[in-house]
Amino acid sequence: MKKEIEGFEDVQLLVRSFYNKVLGDQTLGHYFAYVAAHHWNTHLEILDRFWSNVIFYTGDYDGNPLETHKILHHFKALNKPAFERWLHLFNETVNELFTGDKAELVKQRALSIATIMQIKILSDTELKL
Repeated sequence: MKKEIEGFEDVQLLVRSFYNKVLGDQTLGHYFAYVAAHHWNTHLEILDRFWSNVIFYTGDYDGNPLETHKILHHFKALNKPAFERWLHLFNETVNELFTGDKAELVKQRALSIATIMQIKILSDTELKL
């Protein structure tokens, strides 16, 4: 039964459910192969803090996801279909597990984040060609 996103445990459920899908996904799985093999639990904990901050403004996350993805893009090129697939799986996972205002907020924020990353990463690449 779907429920509201109410706290950190719900964020953990979202993150783990989503990234389980990502790992097995033909479009996205290869982007995560190295981190999954070497420090997956640490990566999930970072993502827990990131999404908890996005939803609840906890202040527990101090990373720079844009820079992290720019580095990833340097080694394993990101593309529009990857961003679209990421967003599709994310929204699908939220819709399977949750309902309510926070569920809508996290989907809206995911769209904003994916859009900004595409503009900043893919546009920068196109300008250098």
